[in-house]
Amino acid sequence: MAELKPGMHQLFLREEDLRQGIELLFYAYRDFTADPDAILAKLGLGRAHHRVIYFVGRYPGITVGELLKILRITKQSLSRVLGEVVGKGYVIHRQGPTDRRQRRLELSDSGAALERQLSETQRQRVAAAYRAAGGPAVEGFRRVLFGLINEADRAKLAAGVPAWPKPR
Repeated sequence: MAELKPGMHQLFLREEDLRQGIELLFYAYRDFTADPDAILAKLGLGRAHHRVIYFVGRYPGITVGELLKILRITKQSLSRVLGEVVGKGYVIHRQGPTDRRQRRLELSDSGAALERQLSETQRQRVAAAYRAAGGPAVEGFRRVLFGLINEADRAKLAAGVPAWPKPR
């Protein structure tokens, strides 16, 4: 893989530069998910379960509909994954305060402990990378990630309207 080039012209990216960015994303994702994957495998769970546990922990009281919007998976897929994490006691659901048909999701104590365990190495990895890169690079990285988000969610975020619920 080619070495990263400081001071690369921002408006002209060669094919190799773009391919290197794609490749780095693949490697970063592989390493970012490795530790949680190992923990989940011991529990008979996978990445879909991790995403549900993460977002339910991040947004306690999130509705199933809101979770579907974030994950962009089918109701059938979410139902299977949610059924497993509820069955294992990691996620609980309650009726909505005004609409009894609404299911609000939150982590149980064991679910919160699992979420902390799954996220800890990821937090450490991100913090170390941020420290090593420095403030301007972190801001640039956030801009790149923002640019990778689909246009509809980007427009909502730019307008100050969350693309997903605010942490409660």
